[in-house]
Amino acid sequence: MTAAPAATALLEARGVTVHAGGREIVHGVSVEVRPGEIVGLVGPNGAGKSTLLRALAGTRPATGDIRLLDRPIGEVDRRERARLVAVVEQLPDAPPTMTAGELVALGRFPHLGLLRRQSGHDRRVVEAAMRRAGCDAFAGRLLGTLSGGERRRAFIARALAQEARLLLLDEPSANLDAEAQATLFDLLRALAEEGAGILIVVHDLTSAAASCDRLLLLHQGRTLASGAPSDVVTSEHVLAAYGPHVTVFAHPHSGVPIVVPAAAAR
Repeated sequence: MTAAPAATALLEARGVTVHAGGREIVHGVSVEVRPGEIVGLVGPNGAGKSTLLRALAGTRPATGDIRLLDRPIGEVDRRERARLVAVVEQLPDAPPTMTAGELVALGRFPHLGLLRRQSGHDRRVVEAAMRRAGCDAFAGRLLGTLSGGERRRAFIARALAQEARLLLLDEPSANLDAEAQATLFDLLRALAEEGAGILIVVHDLTSAAASCDRLLLLHQGRTLASGAPSDVVTSEHVLAAYGPHVTVFAHPHSGVPIVVPAAAAR
């Protein structure tokens, strides 16, 4: 599963460091995302994955060099950034009295003219985004009445409606059942094949290894390993990051690394 190389990275970050509460949360992390590839951010709880994602999105102060299409992120104004980058937070917030369709329509805001009125094209983009994310069936329902998985799909649809070239997703498969997770990763792969670049925080190492082109493994805010899934999800790296309670073996047919509780492998 190797993405085609591209001349210009959509996102390129070097030496990103984030401080909070007087301590360093992320230290000197580098990552890049090119068109056509899915890059997974993995690591144990508290490793700094979500903090790094927010820094790369420009919503969390950080030091280091972060570039969008080879431009320093600070030189890209908010509206242009919203056309280039779509972000789905781990716990996104929206008024419970808003409908799912209204939420998804907000994804068109960066593209609207001065009158801020949706055109027929905008409405078609919104409808297509909802279909692709699997939430068109509840477009008219209030967010407050949706399950966690349904809300998650609505926020993913909003990101799709932005038509951004770069997607930054923080555990988008949370609250989704196994079938919905597989459908989500199929959608992300289709978007990558259409030229999007995707950086995704994934909690499950096995899913990350099976679905991503490259992985960045964080441990205590630092890069522990980076590269192809088979080079990152190794017994040595998993032991260093997660301790002896999990183990790694290769799928007998695909060779994809599988991570299970150590007791299950006995």
